[in-house]
This record gives sequence, structure tokens and C-alpha cells, in this order.
Amino acid sequence: MTQRVKVALVGCGNIAQSHWKGIQAEAPQIEVTAIVDTHTERATAMAEQTGSKAYTSLEQALSTGDFDAVDIMLPHYLHEEAAISAFAAGKHVVLEKPMAPTIDACDRILAAAKAAGTVFMIAEQSHYWPDMLKVQELISSGAIGEIITARAYFGNAAGIHTGPKPWRYELAKSGGGICMDGGAHWIRPLRIWLGEVDEVIAVTGRPEKEMEGESYARSMLRFESGVVAVFDALHGGMFIGPGEEFRITGTLGELVIEKGSDGNLIRYDEAHPDGEIIMSKRPGRGPASFGYELRDFSRAVLEGKTLEASPEYSLGELRTALAIYRSAASGQWEKVWA
Repeated sequence: MTQRVKVALVGCGNIAQSHWKGIQAEAPQIEVTAIVDTHTERATAMAEQTGSKAYTSLEQALSTGDFDAVDIMLPHYLHEEAAISAFAAGKHVVLEKPMAPTIDACDRILAAAKAAGTVFMIAEQSHYWPDMLKVQELISSGAIGEIITARAYFGNAAGIHTGPKPWRYELAKSGGGICMDGGAHWIRPLRIWLGEVDEVIAVTGRPEKEMEGESYARSMLRFESGVVAVFDALHGGMFIGPGEEFRITGTLGELVIEKGSDGNLIRYDEAHPDGEIIMSKRPGRGPASFGYELRDFSRAVLEGKTLEASPEYSLGELRTALAIYRSAASGQWEKVWA
């Protein structure tokens, strides 16, 4: 019988369904044996869905549950306590991004992980998007020459919000706005393609008034290579038309990833002035990408394989977001790794 890693899903929000679907589709080495949520009805419902046992506290689960690892999907302000508790119990940990809202909290989590000696992964599914990986392959092969510049645009038309304020809209729980949360999925590919971010300059705003953190950001990112890219992010109830998520410009052509669930990766160059469709981004986005990252985690646990991205590397998106906030306040370029 194939060895499997037993996992407790901690938190039953919307993201938990994506993780569960990803496990079913792409991570057969994972067996979900426990569900943890402070809402009894939610925990019970998802336990029935996954064929596992429900718990209403992480403490209870760590004391009596049968699992090797935890998959933590909680509001950002709860990440530190949950992760450190899991490490203290000797568990492997996969933790949704960001690691925590502050660098000090991240340092404490990393220290606990080191002391435990278990596998620690920050879940960032864009690291596994097939279209993102294809762009990296094309860049590395010289398909568009030397990189001149790039642009990433994260537009999230959330619709008119009704009902209770989401925790993501409260700074005390989220630690930031769109740059710290969903924007991380667009910053990671830029780092993979262009190298490490050195400094940023940015403006931010709050067109989504109910959201306490920024719901709009326009920024320039200067990379250690000297390349300057643009990162734009917008969240709210407005209508956002068609366009592109990424555009990477080189001396021999451009690569474009279209926005939308049916978007394509397209190459423009001298041989293809009207564009050549390289691939559709649809197959590898959505729940599948959560499965790819959790499969990577399971292989690290079961086979001792090195994770595609270390938790320390995953601090890059958080540090970039924090530098954007400092720049918006100062009006100046701010170092990312200062």
C-alpha cells in the first residue's frame, strides 16, 4: 500500500474547499483525517464531506487527533499561534500565505519550525501555475531575448458586498489589503521570472471604502538585476473589463497572459506578429494548483524531497507588500529587504 501523509485541515472557509478539491485531483499521497473549525456546524459538514473527524479547536485536535501534518487556512492574525502550536506538537505544517502579517511574527514561526525539525511550507499556488512555469521556460531559453520590463495586473471585481464584513476587510485581522493578500499571487511570478525585488515605489488607495486596508495599488518594482516592472492591483465592486494579467517584454518579443478563466499565454515576436497561442492557462489554475502545491508538500514529508520554495523564500511577497505600504506613506523608493 502506498504510504500517505495524514493531514488535518485547519479552517473551513472558502479556501478549504479549494485545498480539498486539489487534494482529490492532484495529491493522492494526502489523506485528510481531521477537520478543525471553531464553528461546529462547518467542522461537522466538512468532516462528513472528507470522511474525517471534526474538532472545534486546534488544541483538542493536536491532543487527540490522528494526523502527521496540519494545513492551516485561518485569518492572517491567527497564523502565528496556530503554526507554533502545531510545531510544538511535532507536526509538519503547510500554512496559507502570508506566513504572518509582520516580519517579527514570521521570525518567531521560523524559529519554531527550526526547533521542531519538521517540514514547513508556505502555500503559494502561483508558484505551480503551468502557464507561469512555461513563461519561465521561455525566458530561460531566450525566446524573447533579454528582459526589458514586465507588468503584472491583479484585478479582482469582488461584486457589491453585502452581509457581515469579511475578516480580510479588517486590518487587525488581515494586516494589510490587496497587496498582502491576493496580490501575492502576482508578485511571486515576477520574482521567479525577474529575480529578487530590491526596492519599490508606490501609491495606494481605498476605492472599496469598507475595506480598511488598501484596495488599490500602483507600484514600480526595481529588481536586483536592474529591470523595473509594474505591479498594479485593484479590488472592489466595480466592473473590470478584459485585458491581461502579465506582460513580459524582451528584446526579441513579448509574452502575454490574458486575464480571465479562459485566458491564454501568447507569444508575440517577428515570426508571430499577430500572436501565437502557447497554451491555455485554464487547466492548471483553480483547485488544481492547490493540489500541485500540496503534492509538493506531501513529497517533502514522505520522501524527504526539497520543497520548490522554502518558507524563507516565501517572505518575498510579504516584504514587497510591506515596502509598498512604506513607500505609499513616504512617497519615496523603499528597500524590500531592509
